[in-house]
Amino acid sequence: MENFFKIEKIAEIRCGFSSKFGIPRQSGLCGSLSAQIIFEPKFRNPDAFRDLDGFSHIWLIWQFSEAVREEWSPTVRPPRLGGNKRTGVFATRSPFRPNPLGLSCVKLEKIEFTESLGPVLHISGADLLDGTPIYDIKPYIPYADCIPDANGGFTGSVEKPTLKVDIGADIVSRFEDNFLKCVKEIIEQDPRPAYQDNPDRVYKMNYDNRLITFTVDNKTATVLSICEEEK
Repeated sequence: MENFFKIEKIAEIRCGFSSKFGIPRQSGLCGSLSAQIIFEPKFRNPDAFRDLDGFSHIWLIWQFSEAVREEWSPTVRPPRLGGNKRTGVFATRSPFRPNPLGLSCVKLEKIEFTESLGPVLHISGADLLDGTPIYDIKPYIPYADCIPDANGGFTGSVEKPTLKVDIGADIVSRFEDNFLKCVKEIIEQDPRPAYQDNPDRVYKMNYDNRLITFTVDNKTATVLSICEEEK
């Protein structure tokens, strides 16, 4: 039996993240983040989407396209464990895997049928980079996929990162409320590696074609500036 098979890209995601810093570490953590799934021409047959609108959430199977490597390591260093402790790759969701595949559960907001792009899925809560290839979509089924008493392994002992976010009135006055809400949600999750805690360091994040800079001191993130992203 052959140990490989052909896997074909069916779609890609369009979202506000042009670089990986700031992308939520898991899907669903920032519910305000909106995105669209655009399908390849051969997969735009409306029949393939029949009854999908009856589900509130879907699973995305996708590729860590920026983390493809020739070799793989049996252990990795999860950022949430400080970046120093190694653990087995199969006990993590690290992008550096034998096969760089990701799995995300996102909310299906609506299906839009367009003339130019065919069916477009509008979703929220994604944790993907703009342009990420998607290989399959499956419905989230609550009675089978939800396990309330599941054990979270080492993640259960890791404190959930939370920052207070301070955005000055001068910045608030220049941007729309929904954009600022997304920025706040992203930074609240603390996108910094766990081993970085320098109050003088200025962090830069690209989101929605804008460059956002901020500092973090004593669990408070202060947004310094928001400007148009350099092309």
